[in-house]
Amino acid sequence: MRRKAGRKTMVTLTTGVLALSLLAGCGGGNSNGSTGSAGTDGNPGTAAVTQGAEATGADTGIDTSKKVELQFYMLGDAPKDLPAIQAEINKMAQEELNATVKFNYTSWTDWDQKYKLLLSSGQAIDLIFTADWTQYQSYAKRGAFLALDDLLPKAAPELQQFVPAPMWEDVKVDGKIYTVPATFKEYVTNGFVYREDLRKKYNLPEPKDLASYEAYMDGIAKNEPDMMTMSLNSDVGNNLHYIYTELHKMVGALPYGMGVKYDSPTTVYSYWGSDEQKEELKMMKRWADKGFIPKNVLNIKDTMQDPVTSGKAASMFGDNPNRFNDMKMKISTTHPDWELAYSPFGLTTGYATPVHPIHNGFAIPKSSKNPERALAFYQKMVLDKRYNQLTQYGIEGKNYTVEDGYYKLVGTSTSNGFTREGMNGWAWRNPEFMLFDKGFDGVKAIFDELDKIQKPDLFLGFAEDYTSYQAEKAALEQVEKQYLFPLEAGLVDDVDKGLETFMQKAKQAGLEKIQTEWTKQWEAYVAEKDIK
Repeated sequence: MRRKAGRKTMVTLTTGVLALSLLAGCGGGNSNGSTGSAGTDGNPGTAAVTQGAEATGADTGIDTSKKVELQFYMLGDAPKDLPAIQAEINKMAQEELNATVKFNYTSWTDWDQKYKLLLSSGQAIDLIFTADWTQYQSYAKRGAFLALDDLLPKAAPELQQFVPAPMWEDVKVDGKIYTVPATFKEYVTNGFVYREDLRKKYNLPEPKDLASYEAYMDGIAKNEPDMMTMSLNSDVGNNLHYIYTELHKMVGALPYGMGVKYDSPTTVYSYWGSDEQKEELKMMKRWADKGFIPKNVLNIKDTMQDPVTSGKAASMFGDNPNRFNDMKMKISTTHPDWELAYSPFGLTTGYATPVHPIHNGFAIPKSSKNPERALAFYQKMVLDKRYNQLTQYGIEGKNYTVEDGYYKLVGTSTSNGFTREGMNGWAWRNPEFMLFDKGFDGVKAIFDELDKIQKPDLFLGFAEDYTSYQAEKAALEQVEKQYLFPLEAGLVDDVDKGLETFMQKAKQAGLEKIQTEWTKQWEAYVAEKDIK
């Protein structure tokens, strides 16, 4: 799962169809905490290697004579009870691997810049989260991560067996494995999130498309003037622009203003400066004029979900089904009289793409001092039930209970120091060990609905190499921050003039060179994979 809209590139039709069949076999999980993936994931050994500590305690043959501390990096914000969880993990890891671990977090504030710094500074890091939206493919292509092909059979043979072979193939870059993919199958496409109780109270339309969503916000602004119509923060590119383009069937969060539609992947054009972009920017200007977008939006550093769960905001422009369920669960413990609803974008666009193995993973950076121990520890995180459930759900009895097969949060989301998946541990989910609250039945219903309109994700796997335009890329990023983000946030009075200025500055920064070189790579990849 990711926090924002997914950054998508490319994968072949064959592997995409396989991912669909895998998802259909599991159905996204069930209410008793076990998806029964054995026998449905193409790996007959799954059940045998996912039964707990006894399955992962075998001697892997790595040298554990020297005690080490592993540096483990996640994105986002750390849960309050992390020190207690870390202490429990370290008791086991020290005994079994002669290692301890330090769990580090970036926070969600400017996470992308912090992530870039972590991988470029040479700082010793043993494990780091990867995803398509963290540019896994590009970082792997540029040598930021260690290849795992030779490490896996030595340090984590059970993990190598557990992950289906096609998934290992799907995450390869230039023929090498650089990340351990997640095996939980889900949809992380966006959908409108909104307060259904307020919609009913004021007889507002259900958000199904841009027009009905705007009408919903009009009604909230009129009847609840002290409430934010939608939750936003400074990352307007991901939380406004890319959500808008997903509704318009763009293949993903394409960089540099490139435009590629799902139905015509061989046609590449410049979205920046087009009539399409003008329409988007003028809509955002209208939303800002109506007060939907705060004038200080570029300075807001809050998470996107908190304003909704606290009652400060009535909606989110887009989020995925799992995170919608997390918000719904939190609200149920603090404000059971509120009702949260969800409308998947797939019902508007006519298709939905299941998650690709690249979407959640963990890599070992080149700066790691303990790659073998790191991989052996990560095998524990995935395959040892003690490690897995402790880091996904916290301490049983203190943070959660299991009642009638369902996960139940102890207390409320504000009083509890470790909510469900509180470590943002999406990458090491193990379907055999997963616990679901009753609300997940609703998520499964959403997944079942999206299964009916599923199409393969054709666009993950493309690994951009920006070596030839690295300087221009850096210059363009600064131009975007100064001139494009205010436009995307509806803060520029004259949209036409503002767009003209942005395009002028972007071209001065080297936009045309970047777009030309990127297009060559895209077209070569499409031709290589025979995607039409």
